[in-house]
Amino acid sequence: MKPIKNLHAAQVLNPVLSTLQLWGIAVGLVISGEYFGWSYGWASAGTLGFTITSIFIAAMYATFIFSFTELTTSIPHAGGPFAYSKRAFGPTAGYLAGAATLIEFVFAPPAIALAIGAYLNVQFPALDPKVAAVGAYLVFMTLNIVGVQIAATFELAVTLLAIFELLVFMGVVAPGFSMANFTKGGWSGMDSFSPASIPGMFAAIPFAIWFFLAIEGVAMAAEEAKDPRRSIPIAYITGILTLVLLAIGVMVFAGGTGDWTKLANINDPLPQAMKTIVGENSGWLHMLVWLGLFGLVASFHGIILGYSRQIFALAREAYLPAYFASVHPRFKTPHRAILAGGVVGLAAIYSDELIKIGGLTLTANIVTMAVFGAILMYIISMLSLFQLRRTEPNMNRPFRAPCYPYFPAFALLGACVCMATMVYYNPLIFGLFVAFMAIGYFYFLLTAQNRSNATPATLPNLI
Repeated sequence: MKPIKNLHAAQVLNPVLSTLQLWGIAVGLVISGEYFGWSYGWASAGTLGFTITSIFIAAMYATFIFSFTELTTSIPHAGGPFAYSKRAFGPTAGYLAGAATLIEFVFAPPAIALAIGAYLNVQFPALDPKVAAVGAYLVFMTLNIVGVQIAATFELAVTLLAIFELLVFMGVVAPGFSMANFTKGGWSGMDSFSPASIPGMFAAIPFAIWFFLAIEGVAMAAEEAKDPRRSIPIAYITGILTLVLLAIGVMVFAGGTGDWTKLANINDPLPQAMKTIVGENSGWLHMLVWLGLFGLVASFHGIILGYSRQIFALAREAYLPAYFASVHPRFKTPHRAILAGGVVGLAAIYSDELIKIGGLTLTANIVTMAVFGAILMYIISMLSLFQLRRTEPNMNRPFRAPCYPYFPAFALLGACVCMATMVYYNPLIFGLFVAFMAIGYFYFLLTAQNRSNATPATLPNLI
């Protein structure tokens, strides 16, 4: 990409984020996945089967992050995967990666907002979870508009509180933990492993991915990092290690508290697991509900930051209407992009008849839609890494993927397995995903002339 001499000030983001704030974003983007969503995997795979699935997905994410960091530090652009794929393969690949990332980041927040509503409903039974979800959108879109420094500092604070709360949960339920509870009927509901267990383990893949979904969103804050080539690798690597340890702890301790089948299809598995140990009136339970909200808020707030930067970056290069490429004159945040993603999320929350398909809950289907976007983006990103290594061997790479080509190859293989499996088990949602991508591609074709007249957006702090 060539630098721009006359980039309008209204399209420049403010580089203010520290390494610690980026780590907070990396963990915060994902940490709600430790609080809910993953337990739906127990319904099809059982506890032991889902553990195997989760280990495979954790390995895929670890190798992906080590590989993805090479791209992020080499091309620190707010578009993230869109920018890498465009550079590697051209505008069409840029569209595919950008649209997939956008679906991931726009559909993840409504699932989290519904979980926030479910947690609040535990304390206030008269409160409609959907009303609470709308309130969450209004509050955190506003906070994201006010400024990235304020937003990132808030994100770090709630992430630390969320981690603390997960540790408290594990400590409180530990005295009642029983491995016999965890392993009871743990292979897709069977007492012992058999070939019949395997389909359930594959069907649970989207919910294992939910443990780590969206960590790649740090790439979209690259333009706002003080020193992206140094701080992003640290944030990514420490972030994925933090999340793997928390995921293992939460899943094992929750499954060992009692009858895990009662936790398999709900949005608040941790409070319900703790309830079996301490009772319904315990102060520990009320503390978990209130502090547990911090984990959901951290991801919700962080993903709003992620989707807004993706919309902003796509609009800045004429993949979306230029209207969304504006930065607020006072707060220096992409306010129109923040609001646009919120409108889509709110529509998803109230689209029960459209999204509640396949016999699964609304939340489970929204999660699956977001995962489809993520997996397609992972595949294109790893292909872009291989392509750029071949076509631009001399490109400045502050961080090089370790164990190349094995790490990116494993990540690519794992993502392909996930995509094939998800298509097989979720054909209706995949059809809806393809429809969204096709509509976007039609717009992409109609606006080709706009992109030919646009100047590539490379900012001074990225050179």
